[in-house]
Amino acid sequence: MEKHLHIISFDVPYPVDHGGYFDLFYKLVALHQQGIRIHLHCFEHKRPQQAELEQYCVEVLYYPRQCGHKGFSHKLPYIVASRTNATLEERLLKDSHPILLEGVHCTFLLHDERFNNRKMIIRLHNVEYKYYKQLFRNSRSLFHKMYYLNESRLLKRYEGTIANKGLILAVNDQDTNTYRKEFGAKQVATLPVFLPFSQISAPEGVGCFCLYHGNLSVNENEEAAIWLIKKVFNDLRIPLVVAGKAPSPRLQRIANKYGNICVVADPSEQEMQDMIGKAQINIIPSFNVTGVKLKLLNALFNGRHCLVNEATVQSTGLESACHIGTNATAFKSQIVQLNRQPFAEEEIRLRKSLLLSTFDNKRNAQRLIQWIF
Repeated sequence: MEKHLHIISFDVPYPVDHGGYFDLFYKLVALHQQGIRIHLHCFEHKRPQQAELEQYCVEVLYYPRQCGHKGFSHKLPYIVASRTNATLEERLLKDSHPILLEGVHCTFLLHDERFNNRKMIIRLHNVEYKYYKQLFRNSRSLFHKMYYLNESRLLKRYEGTIANKGLILAVNDQDTNTYRKEFGAKQVATLPVFLPFSQISAPEGVGCFCLYHGNLSVNENEEAAIWLIKKVFNDLRIPLVVAGKAPSPRLQRIANKYGNICVVADPSEQEMQDMIGKAQINIIPSFNVTGVKLKLLNALFNGRHCLVNEATVQSTGLESACHIGTNATAFKSQIVQLNRQPFAEEEIRLRKSLLLSTFDNKRNAQRLIQWIF
């Protein structure tokens, strides 16, 4: 008997051009390989429609996101209120298939009585109120600070209202425990993120440079890059490459002041993976302790040494595979030490034991199917 599943995605999940889309897209692939008939519903804003998605789905449908003033609500967080759509609701009511809601963003259906008896699964990407609180702390713009703080306040109240309206699947144990303890969630479990990597491809030996990579249009990532430039590499002679999507003129101006630092803007996926593999040290500081750092997993599967701070690896179980620095001075010391230290076979063995059993797409898709059906 065929198994049909509606998936509501907060954005168009292809191309997979930064970390937030890994779990979205590769979950589709894994479920398709297990024979699930996927009906994908995407909210569309700046990312165009993608024929690639039709390979894995029975149908792919798109809905405009209500951006700007149309998406604001005094009661609902903007990320939720801007993703409501009557056409989508009517389509979903034509059958009784279970519904997977990708992110808190897509959970507006949970407050609609017409769906009270429907099987609902919420894929939690972050504890969103905590994520927005950290965006508030890291933002330099007064307008953005006000928005992030208000959104965090609305999200904390909202996340409490959805905690027992369906099965919640978090990306790590820390977020699972937050929903269980803070919001009283009774049906909550951890399901690791879905990845394109199935083996450790980290090369042995010595690489050419240090690398920080990420979506540089995200304020948190830009601030992490600027911190590395100003506080860590400011008096080192070791080269640093900062690579990622849409670096700002501000970031480029700051980097241009230093002869050992260059910015690579908008590399292709292949170019980015090439840089991760060629780097001697993948450096991944974070100012955010929620969710999972996809850039860290990418570096552990495909790169040599990984240097992180405590926030990057907190509650991940990956601490033993990383070098951890607590401040700029510690980062400098670790970089000097690791710069000529060959990456060796025993480190690859450690990563295999830590990563391959946890991030197994086939096994995790089968677990997800058991929960849903």
